[in-house]
Amino acid sequence: MNIFYLFIAGTAASLVLIPFFSIRIKGIITLAAVTFITAVSAYPAVLSLMGSNTEFLFAGSIVTGEIPLRIDALSGFFILVINFTFLTGAFYGFQYLKAYLSRVDPVIYSLHCISFILALSSLIAICSIQNGFVFLIAWEIMALSAFILVMFEHYRKETIRAGINYIVQSHICVLFIMTGFIWVAVKMNSFSFDAVRNFSASSPGIINLGLFFCFFIGFSIKAGFVPFHTWLPHAHPAAPSHISGIMSGVIIKIGIYGIMRMLLLIQLDYLTAGYIILIISVMSGLYGVMLAIIQHNLKRLLAYHSIENIGIIGMGIGLGCIGLGTGNRMLAFLGFSGALLHVLNHSLFKSLLFYAAGNVYQAAGTMNIEKLGGLIKRMPGTAFMFLIAALAICGLPPFNGFISEFLIYSAMFGGLSSAGLPFLLILVFSILGLVIIGGLAIICFTKAFGTVFLGIPRAALEREPVEMGIGRLIPMGAVMLPIVAIGIFPDIIIQVLSEPVNLFFGGSGFNFRSHEFPLLGIMKSVARCSLGFYLLAGSLFLIRRMIMKRRIVSAGPTWGCGYAATGGKLQYTASSFIRNYRKLAEPLLSIEIRKKGVTGIFPKIVSQESHPYDKIEGIFIDRFLNLIGRVTDIFSFLQNGNLQYYILYGLVFIMLVMTGPVLYDIMISFLGFIDRL
Repeated sequence: MNIFYLFIAGTAASLVLIPFFSIRIKGIITLAAVTFITAVSAYPAVLSLMGSNTEFLFAGSIVTGEIPLRIDALSGFFILVINFTFLTGAFYGFQYLKAYLSRVDPVIYSLHCISFILALSSLIAICSIQNGFVFLIAWEIMALSAFILVMFEHYRKETIRAGINYIVQSHICVLFIMTGFIWVAVKMNSFSFDAVRNFSASSPGIINLGLFFCFFIGFSIKAGFVPFHTWLPHAHPAAPSHISGIMSGVIIKIGIYGIMRMLLLIQLDYLTAGYIILIISVMSGLYGVMLAIIQHNLKRLLAYHSIENIGIIGMGIGLGCIGLGTGNRMLAFLGFSGALLHVLNHSLFKSLLFYAAGNVYQAAGTMNIEKLGGLIKRMPGTAFMFLIAALAICGLPPFNGFISEFLIYSAMFGGLSSAGLPFLLILVFSILGLVIIGGLAIICFTKAFGTVFLGIPRAALEREPVEMGIGRLIPMGAVMLPIVAIGIFPDIIIQVLSEPVNLFFGGSGFNFRSHEFPLLGIMKSVARCSLGFYLLAGSLFLIRRMIMKRRIVSAGPTWGCGYAATGGKLQYTASSFIRNYRKLAEPLLSIEIRKKGVTGIFPKIVSQESHPYDKIEGIFIDRFLNLIGRVTDIFSFLQNGNLQYYILYGLVFIMLVMTGPVLYDIMISFLGFIDRL
């Protein structure tokens, strides 16, 4: 049987079976379906990375024409990333949702399972379809499925607001992508991707640039580039943690796939496009990490780091475009390979961070990091894996984030030698931006890990935290392994990346083996030296534990300098830890400070709270919503609660419907009479 028919049959069978079984069986069917779909789709994806593309042609219809499906190296790479994240997310989510089984409606659970499978299938379809019309259908299925997944806890006000925000902006995204495909279809009478390529081949450069940025805006909304990011910090915290990991890990990455696919299809001025993408990406990375540091909600903090990492991926894409525009093949390779590798790396460490955050939420009952502390003693497995992912997202060796960021740094420094003045200034700006992003990320995750897992609780919790079961830790461990493996053995993944990157050179790029690519040796040396350092530190820790086992250790209260207060109040809070940064960043960000100062001789309550807000959201979203609110308020008199008025509205509507065609004919006749005169 054709691999595509097998994929469709497996998806359809699982969707039909889920509604007819109990809640526990629904979860098992979902696990089986996700495993089957990932296995079936992984086969052609692996073949594509070995140089063998898979193609199939559906008959289609009068509207769509023939529907070609094609899995090349770029599609195969993204499919494998999607599959791994969904597979680990499914196994983690199966355990995570057990806490809801006693109170969730079976219909809601069925919708969640069906949407999970549809989201996976539609993402794989998006990576395979070569027809714009059908591509948009798959994109819409993906958007609606993700909306239902986000709305799992629909009884919460924050979830409803986040879901509506997401679905509205998703359709704005669809509007731009659809405009691009219709633009091509009007000129070429075809929705196929080949029509996009042929249209750009016969069009002037300014038209191609306009077409590309029409697609770029649409895909950037999904990816979360600034200023199109405002849906993301709301949707990620509102969703269940396994969905947050999947949304951040792969759903926003489908926007990156769309951008890279259009770069392959549209013949444009790569130099101009590269400059614009690079500048937008640096701004996205800086803005995302600056806002992440001042967040109090752990999942919202991680959501803003998704914007930061999308910016880093965009930097690689921008550098790759500049390399194509200047004929610098090494710059193009380093840029595109750094971007693709960071797509994979971010899907790994960000999904692991969200899974760990889900463990913390269900163990402690809160995501407010100002109330947490000391969880490393109660949840050592979760704390350890959160720490590994935090080190990776900060770009520290020997973990995977270091490798992708090293490639992007290498592209930037390598381009300095042959750069003209405009490119030189942009490169210096980009290098400085990436350095600041890395430094601020370290500050942010030092704050996050320190306040959540170290010290003691800063407030009374709803329940006593305990470590989650092995059913959750195993999928988290499965995500952690490639984080470490990519950092220690970068040559393997670099060789795999050469296949999709060579597509940007027309399939005739380099064969980047170790002796032809000296940067691999540098990366391996740095990674393995840092691994030796970690092993030495771990050995010393184990020796210390063995020695201390033979001694009696007593614990006592921390000396409070004569001040009788609970130990939790003697620690840094998350806000006090980053106070100096907040003071520096306050002019650029929107931060509301609420204080209750010292009053009287014997003050009772002294407090200070900081409430961060996204300034771009205030400018682009809130002002628009306020304008709509003022316009609709004009017609509020219509909703007056009087039944007689509502009946009158209905009668007027019926009369308009009945007399509308007559009035239209009279108007046409009158215009015809005037024309004859």
